[in-house]
Amino acid sequence: MQVHFDYRNLHELYPKIVVGLGNFDGVHLGHQKLIRSLVRYARHIGGTPTIFTFHPHPATVLKPGVALPLLLSQEAKQEFFERLGVKVLLLVRFDLDFARLTPERFIADVLYGELRVAGVFVGYNYTFGHMGKGTPATLAEYAPLYNYHLKVIPAVEVNGLVVSSTHIRSLLQEGNVEGAASLLGYSPFVEGTVVTGDSRGSRLGFPTANLRCPEGVLIPANGVYVVRVRVGCQTFLGVANIGRRPTFARDGERLIEVHILDFSGDLYGKKLRVTFLKRLRGERAFTSPAELVAQIQRDIAAARVSGRYPLRHK
Repeated sequence: MQVHFDYRNLHELYPKIVVGLGNFDGVHLGHQKLIRSLVRYARHIGGTPTIFTFHPHPATVLKPGVALPLLLSQEAKQEFFERLGVKVLLLVRFDLDFARLTPERFIADVLYGELRVAGVFVGYNYTFGHMGKGTPATLAEYAPLYNYHLKVIPAVEVNGLVVSSTHIRSLLQEGNVEGAASLLGYSPFVEGTVVTGDSRGSRLGFPTANLRCPEGVLIPANGVYVVRVRVGCQTFLGVANIGRRPTFARDGERLIEVHILDFSGDLYGKKLRVTFLKRLRGERAFTSPAELVAQIQRDIAAARVSGRYPLRHK
């Protein structure tokens, strides 16, 4: 997949651009349906399946005082795009100048003038242009003039719930990783580099890999989770604690501590992917290290039971 940070003059490089528009935060089931439809159509006409998205997320520019935690890092999002068959990613810088562009100018100057798009794919609730005044109806109005095929993807529902990034964020903030997985189409995960800890886990008999919470990416609610941990090309079952370790400190830094089952080795400085499969319990303080050790043993036993059964989401 080719990544471009400038959309100008790309029609000379890529024939028949078929573009998907949106933020695609989480690349959830609705996004996946859009991208698969886009890729099929592009192949049908001999075109180039392309995603046009912004960085940073427009909400961080338009509402700078409101932090919007993202469901995926940019790197992880790009991995999903490539896996789904996208050949070109337009990762365009979003700023206040771009925010002032009217929907009509975006269509005329960007989609037609620079990209010469052959097709445009959007979700049913997509908005664009100044003040978000552009809608799928706006794109449909100009499709005959600029000769592009328009496909609007309807809402995707799971168990009667409309799939949306907002709903998925709410589920993760509650610690409901299984509910989030049903809407994402995969189990939620975070990636990070192992940092030096205080070795308290090792002294208790349960060495942990400590990951600082990645900045800007949503971490599930504090608590203890059954996880799968990818270390290089290998995957292990594990137990992760998200929180501030209230047994030992009242106002500690929020960390992800992972005890990897059946693993030994030095992980400092290595990158891990931690996939959240199930929440076992909330985080709580214990009256003594011995009480904490007994609970960790119960958590590990529960994780091993969970690991015996095939998982729906990978």
